[in-house]
Amino acid sequence: MRKTSLIGAMALSLISPLIAMADGTPPLRIGIEAAYPPFAYKTSEGKITGFDYDIGNALCEEMKVKCQWIEQEFDGLIPALKVRKFDAVLSSISITEERLKSVDFTDKYYNTPARLAMKEGAVINNPLTDLKGKKVGVQRASTFDRYASQVLVPAGVEVVRYSSQNEVFLDLAAGRLDATLADAVNINNGFLKTDAGKGFALAGPAFTDKNYFGEGKGIAVRKGDKVLAEKISTAIAAIRTNGKYKVVQDRYFQFDVFGD
Repeated sequence: MRKTSLIGAMALSLISPLIAMADGTPPLRIGIEAAYPPFAYKTSEGKITGFDYDIGNALCEEMKVKCQWIEQEFDGLIPALKVRKFDAVLSSISITEERLKSVDFTDKYYNTPARLAMKEGAVINNPLTDLKGKKVGVQRASTFDRYASQVLVPAGVEVVRYSSQNEVFLDLAAGRLDATLADAVNINNGFLKTDAGKGFALAGPAFTDKNYFGEGKGIAVRKGDKVLAEKISTAIAAIRTNGKYKVVQDRYFQFDVFGD
């Protein structure tokens, strides 16, 4: 990888993948968990699809680079990023102060609230009291896991952790859980609209505490790779302006998923 005047004497480890690609080296490697509909999931032919995947490809097109998608379980995405298995993670990761200690983020590319899913008719006015003694499933290493561990467990809630949100939905449908705390859109599209989700509904208030759920979903890059983060943020703004973002959004949603 040859250095350019733009990076001068920067250490080789900090050279942006985009600069490298301009010199003919490999494409931008992006980590993704393909088990989180409608954001990322597999078709019947085994191909990755979903909002995250399509947004990533739109960003790569805007930056005139090629995406190389690498699958990884969610709880391994940031560790794999840090050991350079890929250059960025685009997998519905919330931008939180806790995560900013170990990785950097682009600007957000969408923002949706967290909700509970339970049996239809369940009344949750105050989750800290109404969930006491109940089993709540969460995806391991997610913002929902962190909130549940730090807020719900001390309130007497039994939290059960899973490798993927799909596993949570299976146990909820089977009656092994009383509830799940997850992204509202994922719950709706990945569970409530399926046969397994019949008889279930969203329950209680939205969870929007920024201390836990952050400022929206961003694309993670290694700590210190400001060049790559800024280039991707510029591309996010560009596809929002030129209409490509809305084209992708409208494939999956009937509302503005970008949020506040």
